[in-house]
Amino acid sequence: MSAAWVLDEDDALELLAYLVTAARTQVDEAAEYGPMRLLTAAHRLAEKIDSRSRDRTGALVDGPLRTMPLLAVPRDDRDGYVARLDEVCRSVAEILLARYASAPGTTGPA
Repeated sequence: MSAAWVLDEDDALELLAYLVTAARTQVDEAAEYGPMRLLTAAHRLAEKIDSRSRDRTGALVDGPLRTMPLLAVPRDDRDGYVARLDEVCRSVAEILLARYASAPGTTGPA
């Protein structure tokens, strides 16, 4: 039995195409555009999974991730931007730990 996909093949292919072409574009762009491109992909993925997300994932998708701006790293508030991005990363890590730390074949938190 195969697991249910979060994305159908068309949505997954669209995201894959975006990531691959963003990687190519990044070769010739300024480095600060990298986070913008990755956050754009994260927002696109979040839109696709929002209606099928569990409570904590839904809260992440509708909260900290949705409020992250899709702009290049701002020059006037780089520290604030990085702090907000760190918070999104922490939220994802907490969800992953809660979901997989006690799964069979894994070790718990250190």
